[in-house]
Parts: sequence; C-alpha cells; structure tokens
Amino acid sequence: MQVHSLDIEDFGDDNYTLIGIHTSLEDFKLAYLLNNNLDTLFSKADYSLDFERSDSKASFSVYNYTNEEFDHDWFLISNSYTEEKTNELDTILLSTETKTYLIPEKKKVDYFIKILGEPSQEIIYQTVNKINQINQIVTSYTVELDLLKSKQFLIF
Repeated sequence: MQVHSLDIEDFGDDNYTLIGIHTSLEDFKLAYLLNNNLDTLFSKADYSLDFERSDSKASFSVYNYTNEEFDHDWFLISNSYTEEKTNELDTILLSTETKTYLIPEKKKVDYFIKILGEPSQEIIYQTVNKINQINQIVTSYTVELDLLKSKQFLIF
C-alpha cells in the first residue's frame, strides 16, 4: 500500500509574482504615485495583515487593486511595522521603537507588490520599469519566491 503524505507547501498558492520596492514614502503616497504611473487604482483594503505574539503585535498595511482586463489581483503590502513604547520612570520619559518585518529576510525592502494570477513577463518587466521611473523610489525588482523562507506570511 502506497502512502501519500502532504506537506504544508502543497497548500500554498505560489501562483503570484512579487515585486520589492525601496522607498521612504508612506504607504498612501506610494499608492497615489503608483496609481498615477501604472494606471492602477490601489485603494486601502478593509483589512490589514495582523500578527500577534505574547510580547508584541504588528499590523502591516494593505492596498488592493483588481485588474479586470487580465483578471489579476494586485496587493501593495508594507514590509515593516514600527511600534513605539513609552515608559515613565521617575520624571524622565523613555521611549523605545521596535521594528517588525513581514518578510524578515528582506529587511531592506519597504513594500511589496503581490500580483495574483499569471501575468506575462512583459507586464512584469514594464511594471518594474515604470516603478523605477518614479523619482521618489530608489529601486524595484522582482523577488525570487523560492529564496523566501517567510513566504507563508504572504498567503492571505
């Protein structure tokens, strides 16, 4: 009798493309510039990606856009969350910042664009080129999914 075992990878949806973006812009400003330069309509999602541990919690902003023509769903996702904690000790106010990353192995990436579906290589190439032409963006590029250890955080 042959036994078939399932791995967690069997349930993951690797049918998406991931683009990393390096910029110091806030999420709403980046969404605005992408809408102007890519002819997209990113809008703030009704949800965010929330992660909670016993000692901290993180909430990553999400913007989404549906391309009806090609049947692709696009998501603009923040890669970092900064939590500021203040402690009052005597009369001195101390504050500490804790930064949490959605994809820790890509700490230098500020935002990701996740494109669900199977966009052609030409669409991906054009998208990355248009993003790189925006003055406030340092660089953008496609991210190799096979190299990500934390890609399960992008399944939502």
